Amino acid sequence: MNTTSTKTTSECCPVFHSEKWDNKTFNWNKKKFLIASIPTLFHIPFPPMIAKKVTKMMKMAEDAHQTMNDKENILLLFTDPHPFKTEMYLSVKGLVPEAKNTTLSGAFISKTFKGDHRDIPNFIKQMDTYLKEQNKQAEEFYVHYAYCPKCAKEAGHNYMVFFAKVGESEAILKNLKIK
Repeated sequence: MNTTSTKTTSECCPVFHSEKWDNKTFNWNKKKFLIASIPTLFHIPFPPMIAKKVTKMMKMAEDAHQTMNDKENILLLFTDPHPFKTEMYLSVKGLVPEAKNTTLSGAFISKTFKGDHRDIPNFIKQMDTYLKEQNKQAEEFYVHYAYCPKCAKEAGHNYMVFFAKVGESEAILKNLKIK
């Protein structure tokens, strides 16, 4: 998908450039994130809870001067470890005091989709097919939504970037061999 979305809003989300994320491989070695979780009901999140947690995470990162300099590089990843819990990962530059800090490491293959939350099962099937073509299999999936609900409503759609962790990155493996 090689689409750039135009934006006429003054909302918070930057213009999304899918070519930056579509069909790419990212090798993360302890990429820094803040992590928070919210309850869900069979993978259905409660939007007011998401907004409250994201706002709190962003404020903590901003107060610690650890937000990404370019808004286009901020990732807010969602993963559902089970049907009653969603974990959210907000990318940051460094450690944020009094926050739950974590890292993600490994090789992540990304693919961009256009659609709604209800389309995720279909997108997972498409992602699995894409990975299979590359002789890869996802260990975990993370989803980044390009726009907040207000910006998605104005645009008339939303984009999702699926990140499939497919193993350890080459950089991590090299470090393991050196030690």
